[in-house]
Order: sequence, then structure tokens, then C-alpha cells
Amino acid sequence: MDELSVVLKARGLVNKVAPTAAPVPVEAYVAEIGAVLRKDSSLGPEEAGYSFPKGDRHYICVNSNDRPERQRFTICHEIAHIVLGLPSEHEQLPWWSYARRPFNEILCDVFAAELLLPYGPFKRFVDKADLGLAAVEELAGRFDASMSATGSRFAAVAGCPCAFVLSEKGAVRYASRSTTLRQANAWITPRMALPAGSVCARLHAGGTCDGPEETAANLWFSSWDRGGTLLEDARHFPQWEQTVALLWSEDEELPTPATGRSREREAEEHGLAELDGILPWPGKKRRR
Repeated sequence: MDELSVVLKARGLVNKVAPTAAPVPVEAYVAEIGAVLRKDSSLGPEEAGYSFPKGDRHYICVNSNDRPERQRFTICHEIAHIVLGLPSEHEQLPWWSYARRPFNEILCDVFAAELLLPYGPFKRFVDKADLGLAAVEELAGRFDASMSATGSRFAAVAGCPCAFVLSEKGAVRYASRSTTLRQANAWITPRMALPAGSVCARLHAGGTCDGPEETAANLWFSSWDRGGTLLEDARHFPQWEQTVALLWSEDEELPTPATGRSREREAEEHGLAELDGILPWPGKKRRR
């Protein structure tokens, strides 16, 4: 199973429930698949939840001690295990860790984000937002979702060159890119160390940041020969040893490759761009 198949299945469930308000009522998804939701106060701090079949129904249990937004994500994550038929691999790592996260769990996270932040309603908010982590934070509150899930979706649906990067213990664990960046093969290498000179690296080392700062695009993008600069807005969460960043270009049209190499060669180096059906906007300046 690949990410595109997961996205399509998730959007099929969203279309059946047809949520119209934010935050979306996750209980409606539970009812749609015929599952039963239970809250368990006996689970430990590292146990977000689980699901199991019994008779002709599935049961979803979530940790009632978790924050509400975490419980909502866990519910949608367990719905993913049920709908996709993927076995659980929760026992390997804490729920918040992205280090060596099993592929099945990543796919269920993708599914959960599609349910919590439905493409149509969420994109309408993103299209109106100023770029920056403040906008991500505001939308996370509006949709009652985590910063990481919202940031990932924000970058994926943005109409301009934009990426959301989550790092853990000083190494990149996950990066979500807008269609514009994927089409340009702006590749952020998984597991690479935070680039020296980046805002993220400074925060991870104990430094400070007062807001978005300019950074060279080739600090973040592998084999990048187009030049240009990005704006980098970052936050560090010491309790999880995680740093998140939103990267974006003020110009919606990226510079052309300095070497004139073909897109076919770029595709050979980094693989084909993900398919999501999102078209880039016409070029124009974005506000900081």
C-alpha cells in the first residue's frame, strides 16, 4: 500500500461523513465505520490508544489522560488501522517519536491527518493565511489538531513553494512539501543533520529566534542548483527533543536551474513527485 492509496481511502471516508464545521466531529467517522469508541484512564503516558475486533465490530480505546487534540488524532489513527487493514506496530516507540517510525504507522498518520484536516475546508483556510508558524498554530487550534499534523498539511496544500520539516534529536525525521517544491524536486533528505546555519540548528543548540529569517535554499534542498533564499520560521520543543520549521519562498515561481539540467534528470536523482492533484498558483509575491 502506498501513500496515494491511503489518501484516496481517507478522502472517501471524509466524503461519506461530509463534515462542514471545524473542528470536525471525529465521532462521526467512528460511527460511519461501525466501530465503538471507549476512553481508558488506565493507559500510561506513552500509550496513546489501540483498537481490536470483537464479534462483528471494532473497538477503539484511547488514553483519556491525553490532551484532547491527541485523543482526536489517536481516534483517527486507529480508524486508519481498521479501514486500511494494517497491523499495529505501536509497541516499538513512544507515540510522539518519529525516529525509525514503522511504515504502517506513518501511513496511518497520513490517513488520520486527512480526516482531521479535510482537504477542501482546510485548503480554503490555508489560501487566506499569511505564511508562518503563527498561521499553523492558529489553524491547529481551529481544527483541534497537533502542530505537527497541521504543519504537514499546511505545506502539502499550500499554493506557493513551502515545506514543513520535523526534526528529532538534531536530525530530519519528516518533511512535507508543496506541489511547487515537489515539481521542482526540492528534496529534503530524511535523517540528515539539521543544516549548519539554519534557524533549526541554532534552536536545537539552545539559541533563540524572534521570527522568520532568511536562509539559503541550498542549505535545506539536496543538490539544489537554482540558488535563491527561503524564509525559515522555527520552534523547538525540548520536552520531545523536536524542532519544527516552516520554509517558504516569497516568490511563487522558483529560479530556473543554473545548470539547465532537465526535469528528467532531477526525477532520476530524487524519484517521481508525489501525486496529489494540486496545481500551483500563477507567480506573484507572498507576504512574509
